[in-house]
Amino acid sequence: MSEEQTWERQALQDLLNESLKDKKNERRWRTFWRIIWIILVGVIVFNLFNPFKGKSSVLGKHTAVVNLDGEISASTPANASSINASLKAAFDNPESVGVILKINSPGGSPVQAGIIHDEILRLRKLHPDKHLYVVVEELCASGGYYVAVAAEKIYVDKASLIGSIGVIMEGFGFNSLMEKLGVERRVIAAGENKDMMDPYTKQNPKHRESLQQMINAIHQQFIQVVKDGRGERLKNDPDLFTGMVWNGAKSIEVGLTDELGSVDYVAREVFKQPDLIDYSETDNIAERFAKKIGASIGGSFAQTIGHYSLH
Repeated sequence: MSEEQTWERQALQDLLNESLKDKKNERRWRTFWRIIWIILVGVIVFNLFNPFKGKSSVLGKHTAVVNLDGEISASTPANASSINASLKAAFDNPESVGVILKINSPGGSPVQAGIIHDEILRLRKLHPDKHLYVVVEELCASGGYYVAVAAEKIYVDKASLIGSIGVIMEGFGFNSLMEKLGVERRVIAAGENKDMMDPYTKQNPKHRESLQQMINAIHQQFIQVVKDGRGERLKNDPDLFTGMVWNGAKSIEVGLTDELGSVDYVAREVFKQPDLIDYSETDNIAERFAKKIGASIGGSFAQTIGHYSLH
């Protein structure tokens, strides 16, 4: 074999080896990225459908904190299911020396607020040696205050807004506008009260009276809950149950709240345990989607009779 042929053969062999080496590296990188994608998808799926709730594995003495933020509703993070699950986890953990429910809420559903209120009373009775205090930062009004009165004490900032003990039902009437536009409302209903609060027809005095009686009854329930929770701490102020709102300093004077104090203050000075652990439950994407669908179905019915809330 000539020297030229030997060189060509060697060059071809080198080229083949280099090609095989490149293919090996390509396969290795492809395998590497497949593993990365599998891990990434696994993490996403775990976060979407993670069934783990609560902080039962937390070790070391600490003050438990649960946040109730925003409107109280079945379709918001401040829903009874999530708040109650967080409170239960905080009470059940033997390492938590006490529980702070931090409230920043304008109110919302009287049903959701009532469920949270009742669960706080149940947990307090079940754990008589573990105290629960509410701390208000910005706002604790209406349904938020309905929840707060289940606590042993309510701490506020001097500029917090407190109160609004009342019930409101809202809606609009477009019947006069439709008459001017020459639009005729055509509706067929079985049941003389089925069109109650229909915004496209003139308000029926009988319906108005019935709805007023209903929200008056809910208001009286709200008042009784406040009286039961605050007891003799309430002062004889004629505006207490009129929907009036007070700042934090004034709310202490009228007996709606107890003392000035922040979350850090209560943990440090009252519970004597400054280490804070947040027990607030956060919904994963799948849960939020399911709740949104449920709320939409319920909302369709609510819209037919108007919307009432503790606001």
